[in-house]
Amino acid sequence: MNTKLITWIISLAVIFPLTACGSDSKDDPTPSVTNITATVTPESLSAGPEAATLDLTVKANADWAIRTDADWVTLRPSGGVKDTDIKVQVSVTSNSGMEERSATLNIVSGGKTVKTVAVTQGYVTKATPSVKSITMGGQASSTSITVTANADWTLASAATWLTLSPSKGAKGDTTVEVKASANDSDANREATVTLECGSEKTEIKVLQLSDVVNTPEGYTLVWSDEFNSGSVPGSDWTKENWAPGHVNNELQTYTDKEVDGKRTLEVKDGFLYINCFKGKDGKIYSGRMNAKPGTGWLYGYFEARINLPKGKGTWPAFWMMPSNVDWNKNPWPYCGEIDIMEEVGANPNYVSSSLHTGNYNHTKGTQKTHEMYCAGAEGEFHVYACEWTEDEIVTYVDGKVQLRATKASMGADHDSWPFHYAFYPILNLAWGGDWGGYKGVDENALPVSMVVDYVRIFQKK
Repeated sequence: MNTKLITWIISLAVIFPLTACGSDSKDDPTPSVTNITATVTPESLSAGPEAATLDLTVKANADWAIRTDADWVTLRPSGGVKDTDIKVQVSVTSNSGMEERSATLNIVSGGKTVKTVAVTQGYVTKATPSVKSITMGGQASSTSITVTANADWTLASAATWLTLSPSKGAKGDTTVEVKASANDSDANREATVTLECGSEKTEIKVLQLSDVVNTPEGYTLVWSDEFNSGSVPGSDWTKENWAPGHVNNELQTYTDKEVDGKRTLEVKDGFLYINCFKGKDGKIYSGRMNAKPGTGWLYGYFEARINLPKGKGTWPAFWMMPSNVDWNKNPWPYCGEIDIMEEVGANPNYVSSSLHTGNYNHTKGTQKTHEMYCAGAEGEFHVYACEWTEDEIVTYVDGKVQLRATKASMGADHDSWPFHYAFYPILNLAWGGDWGGYKGVDENALPVSMVVDYVRIFQKK
């Protein structure tokens, strides 16, 4: 074996352990000449967005090392010896970023950089929407999405009832307003919005709920809130402000005040949002509100369209309590309670209805109750309703009977059937508590929202 080859192998053994990243190592080769020069082929390197390995040939008149501070570039080998052509493999990882990136390769000899090589890597043109799907109320309404892009993009839909503004944009963040005309049909309607950027296409699903009021036969609409105006619930609603543990050992603080710039009860885009979140003070905040509790309604058909939240610890409810109760003479459960819909995140998509009275309540395990699986209850809108007459209470999920109870079957005395005076509807989102927290709570699920499209009350003509 010739002496020059042996020298080259020994030098590589010393140089090879050098890392691809820059360092303060003192193992730079010691030059044997005063004027150190290096040549490289090619003079610069470029790659597409995918992972790749590029070849770089280096030759210098002294022993050398090659380094880079870029963590997405790997160099093998990491140096060479005097007057020898060395092929360096320059490997780059895939570029998932939104713009071109660059790195510098430094050829070092005698403690100084004698040559630099620029490495650039391209990127995939893409535009990313802030949401994958949109649900809109049935009234003429609007909402917005944010498009984040690294190149020009367009947004389009074949649905004539949708308007997109702007419908095209360029690099950066752009807010797009999505407007829908009123849906006067009996059914919900769907559309697809397509976002294109280069060769990439992304579809955004749009669902618009029906705006038609389906009045039960023999009834007339006497009160409703469609949540189409204002930023907070109107004056017909009384908002609760309660400390944790006020009922059912629940963990949340009910408030209608702003906390850290956020509201627990807000109206926007045609919906009521009951928001549950953790404040900067470590407390959990949520909302609870009552419709006309001073008067209520005696008998009727009570209906709400609701999208339930996800997460272990959530306990949303649509239910009813009697108006103007003398709690000393007629305490719970003797006063009565009608639970139209309850669900806990620890048992997702199982919705239940219950009646509580003096003789039938959960403290005795005798409450009249029924539970059913409702696919998509968490994350989609469903209609929950209760028809209450003098002799019968029936609850429904999307028109299907959930619970049926009669005065004849339960008993006509007050302790069995106290449903002979006005009740008022309640909407709330609890956190934890006797039922909501029966499997513990997961604060990583927060923030969450219970979204209500409308509340409607009908009474017989």
